[in-house]
Amino acid sequence: MLERIESRANTIGGGLTIRRALPNMRRRLVGAWCFLDHAGPLEFPPGDGLRVGPHPHIGLQTFTWMIEGAVVHRDSLGNEQLITPGQVNLMTAGGGISHSEDSAAPQSEHARLHAVQLWIALPDAQRHRAPSFQNYPDLPLIESGGFSVRVLAGSALGRSSPAEVFSPLVGVDLSAPADAHLALPLTNSFEHAALVLEGEADVGGEKLAPGTLLYVGTGRDSIDISCVGAARLILIGGAPFHEEILLWWNFVARRPAEIEQATREWNAGQRFGNVRGSPSAPLVAPNPAGLGLRATAPKLPSL
Repeated sequence: MLERIESRANTIGGGLTIRRALPNMRRRLVGAWCFLDHAGPLEFPPGDGLRVGPHPHIGLQTFTWMIEGAVVHRDSLGNEQLITPGQVNLMTAGGGISHSEDSAAPQSEHARLHAVQLWIALPDAQRHRAPSFQNYPDLPLIESGGFSVRVLAGSALGRSSPAEVFSPLVGVDLSAPADAHLALPLTNSFEHAALVLEGEADVGGEKLAPGTLLYVGTGRDSIDISCVGAARLILIGGAPFHEEILLWWNFVARRPAEIEQATREWNAGQRFGNVRGSPSAPLVAPNPAGLGLRATAPKLPSL
């Protein structure tokens, strides 16, 4: 089963235009991956950059894969972490955390940014756990078929990422400077999806350019990936996530009352702690009243 899904443009802090591939009306989850934004590649004018002020999360993990640029993560646990190319930031919100994301380039320099932001829905047994944060600077890298394959989450090609996740998942970044071909082994019981980040690639016989998510159903032991010329893509997958989730703004929950409560508490300065040091103003949570709270895209996304 191959399904092409067009991503849609959205804007986040600092006027950054991103392509949102998940969630969408046709496919809200791939495994426990419930959110996928592709930001960049782009260059900001001097003095500008990514500016996402303090905001809260519940019930999910934020997973940032940095390709170009440098961003400072600050959170209510007191962490301040510079993420640079080749690194993953993984923040487990659990019962509640707040954080900010700001470009790190000096005011006199052009800030570059190319990144993928993903969210992972926490299973019910883990979604109220204590919040935590981890930076992963060293991720497995395998050279195969002309591709450099970085294992971001789970296991691929015999190597495993150190990133701590709570559902059976996989995430890999594949980049090639020229023609390349790889039959990438897959976990048969997983569903998968691929998104080209730069250049063009052929995935399972489908030609892809940035902006199109290719969903691959379960039941595959491998998939052919190739490119003619330089290209980069990300492949995510996981065991189908059978729990119903509600996704609103920056919250993943199970019941509307949980989102309504989190909204009230954040706007009242309760529960989520304080983020110190961010130059950006805190975000205000939108009112979810009367919106039905279906599993849908966040109203005001944040990186």
